[in-house]
Amino acid sequence: MPTDQRTNKRLLLQDAEDRWRNLFLEALAGNEEKYLVFLNEVALHLRGYFRKRLPQSVNDIEDLVQETLLAVHIQRHTYDSQLPLTVWMHAIASYKLVDRWRAHGSRELLTESLDDDDEAFAFTDNEATEARIDIQSLLARLPDRYRLPILHVKLNGNSIAEAAAASGMSESAVKVGIHRGLKLLAKLIRCTQ
Repeated sequence: MPTDQRTNKRLLLQDAEDRWRNLFLEALAGNEEKYLVFLNEVALHLRGYFRKRLPQSVNDIEDLVQETLLAVHIQRHTYDSQLPLTVWMHAIASYKLVDRWRAHGSRELLTESLDDDDEAFAFTDNEATEARIDIQSLLARLPDRYRLPILHVKLNGNSIAEAAAASGMSESAVKVGIHRGLKLLAKLIRCTQ
């Protein structure tokens, strides 16, 4: 892998680690909305993680994702906030994968090792990663009055009131910004296809 791609991948991994850790810590403090955002984002990446390791077992992937998310929920009190969250999640996902192999009596065609290079929890859903990069570059082309509301509400999972406070806009301006910004994004996407 070229150095630029490796650097970009590491930056994306660090962004994901920071975002998921913040969401998870807020969830542990009782914020249910942040917990749902956390679970949805992590589920997407777990699907890619398991798909990469079990390409011949598509039917088992969703079961493994759900089992891992359930284990994360049940074991959430064991997370040490001084350590990277992704390492902890990776360990849980790896255990679930090993449990599956034991239950089926063999280690099926394993295309990747359980430990990826120097990354604890690699982005394995390349389409999702590429889409994230694409949307970030498109968002960067929007004026702040559209970009900030979309970032705060649609991507970060904040409420309209939280987005208004963070951006210095009124709540109605945030709603209008989201609506108009999404329309402009759709137009930009059509132009790039």
